[in-house]
Amino acid sequence: MNAFATGVGRAHAALFGWLALMAIVAPASALGDVSGLSKMDFGKTKDGQAVELYTLKNGKITVKIATYGATVVSIEAPDKNGHVDDVTLGFDSLEGYLGEHPYFGATVGRVANRIAKGKFTLDGKDYSLAINNPPNTLHGGVKGFNRVVWKAEPVQSPAGPSVRMTYVSPDGQEGYPGKMTTSVTFTVTANDELRIEYKATTDKATPINLSNHTYFNLGGGSSDSSILDHELTLAASHYTPVDDTLIPTGAIAPVVGTPVDFTKATSIGARIAAMTGDPGGYDHNFALDSKTGALAFGARVYDPKTGRVLEMTTTEPGVQFYSGNFLDGTNVGKKGRVYKKHHGLCLEAQHFPDSIHHANFPNAVLKPGETYTQTTVYKFSTR
Repeated sequence: MNAFATGVGRAHAALFGWLALMAIVAPASALGDVSGLSKMDFGKTKDGQAVELYTLKNGKITVKIATYGATVVSIEAPDKNGHVDDVTLGFDSLEGYLGEHPYFGATVGRVANRIAKGKFTLDGKDYSLAINNPPNTLHGGVKGFNRVVWKAEPVQSPAGPSVRMTYVSPDGQEGYPGKMTTSVTFTVTANDELRIEYKATTDKATPINLSNHTYFNLGGGSSDSSILDHELTLAASHYTPVDDTLIPTGAIAPVVGTPVDFTKATSIGARIAAMTGDPGGYDHNFALDSKTGALAFGARVYDPKTGRVLEMTTTEPGVQFYSGNFLDGTNVGKKGRVYKKHHGLCLEAQHFPDSIHHANFPNAVLKPGETYTQTTVYKFSTR
């Protein structure tokens, strides 16, 4: 469970691509001599803010992260035959991320997931948020953490190359109270892990629920296959049922005997037809069995075709498993690939959705003098 304190792009146009790359890749000395870490220009936002793309290499994996939205742009990992491919959905250039898309790779906040009807009461005061997922608020609102440029700095870490990204959200942004300072540190370890560590402080009590929204397809970026053949294991004997707007009812129900039982490795497509409704599929919060707040096993995904394995460990009490139900071919991503329904899956380590309205859910309010922390690790291997 979260600890509350105590304790590249497309390199411009093809004509200029090579020259741009040679000119803007920063030398190691400019990155604090952090081995395995480099950066390059990733373009500019519509209002002229420069965006950087950091590359972290260690072990067998390479991860690229943009300062726009503190976004995981790509993760390259080998399959069982040693073939390296990108196992995430997204875009080849910044332009795609500036447009409309379903949070590919983004850091989401202040409050990941949904808040019912975009309203809540805290310390006797009523707050109203933007309704960007009618009738609810989703992933922080219209301009959540996924739509801002973060400040980045290299970090000397014994675990591997690291970059820390920081953003200060002003009091009242998107309707949330308090000035909140957030940092997200990305580290790639020699054990083929992407480690994501979050910290936040505030000067007023505020809801908080930070997470990462990377879409995975272990078949690789050149694959047109869905994730329905991927086998999923979740360390969760309970989940939070939802209403028809995907807001939790408040119940914490057992998964046994239901289509959401992944306590044993099961192909994602095995029972997905039983998930009726529009658009159909999984988009549910699972209450993880580990309740200590220590880093613990949360989920495992295995692709029988490539032999790739993704294992997630987290300090969070929940994980949102999303099977890419709303991918509809609208987004044309990397290498011109059209992202269709079930072409990617998300494992969003989090507090429970809409916690602000459910006293029986783990606390997700950060107060002055406290420090929010969260750690989630995605480990890649083969078998």
